[in-house]
Amino acid sequence: MRRAGLGEGGSGNYVASGYSVYEEENEHLQEGLRAKVNALKSLSIDIGTEVKYQNTMLDDMDTDFDSTGGLLGATIGRVKKLSRGSQTKLLCYMLLFCFFVFFVLYWFIRLR
Repeated sequence: MRRAGLGEGGSGNYVASGYSVYEEENEHLQEGLRAKVNALKSLSIDIGTEVKYQNTMLDDMDTDFDSTGGLLGATIGRVKKLSRGSQTKLLCYMLLFCFFVFFVLYWFIRLR
């Protein structure tokens, strides 16, 4: 035990106390590191939960956009069918009506 400086003796006590100080410092740093690891673990779990929530929201939006795209496609098909006929005057009235509605909505939102 004398070689390691941990036995009885004058210089051995100094080495043992130095070792104890290092051991306490290591334990203190280990506790700090453990707290940081726990904080990172909690943060990564929260990020994972948020990512899952965002993915479900994106899937819902994708479904909504697909259904809206189908509705718009059908409407455009009807407008094309209407334009092929000799009812161009009706088509012009319909376009003017759409512009009027958009203008009124824009004006209403702008005043609000």
